[in-house]
Amino acid sequence: MGNGLSDAIIGMREDEVLQIATRMLDGGTDPMEIISLCRGAMEVIGGGFEAGEYFLPDLIMSGEILSRIAEMVKPRIGEEAATLKLGKVLIGTVAGDIHDIGKNIVVFMLDAGGFDVHDLGVDVSPQAFVDRISELEPDIVGLSCLLTIAYEAMRKTVQAIVDAGLRDKVRIMVGGGTVDEQVRGYVGADGFGADAVAAVSLAKGWMGR
Repeated sequence: MGNGLSDAIIGMREDEVLQIATRMLDGGTDPMEIISLCRGAMEVIGGGFEAGEYFLPDLIMSGEILSRIAEMVKPRIGEEAATLKLGKVLIGTVAGDIHDIGKNIVVFMLDAGGFDVHDLGVDVSPQAFVDRISELEPDIVGLSCLLTIAYEAMRKTVQAIVDAGLRDKVRIMVGGGTVDEQVRGYVGADGFGADAVAAVSLAKGWMGR
């Protein structure tokens, strides 16, 4: 059943995905197992996109499928996770980069893990981050990118947060396929997540959970 779910996601067969996920949940499958299967399938799609096997419409469709599964899974994770908000997270892919599969997985995992997540989408300007931080007052800001040329936009976004006098009000995490500790230091973030699981663990640690 698990492999069937992954295969259906990779094949973009939305109706089949929802049917399999429903059967798994009704059959008592751990919701976190479904999340893990989704994560694996999305990583395959992401790799296919980089290899030219998938295209932008495929990424959009896969993101929509992921959102539908999230709607199904969240109520099953448990009353505590569904109702207790550990903190507020503002997240987006920085200016000049439109990759969002990794970000979407992190959003999914954070949301399922009990965070109040606000997703700004892709190609988000430094000023847009600043404006939303002022409005939402999040605990954590997540900056995502896949392209190495977007490191500078990531750095400028952190600097814009500093210039706006908001830096001491938020923790900043960065992530993406090529982001590592060296990139984190360059852009001035507080931490980086090597993958979605690490990002959630980092966020929970910052919130004392």
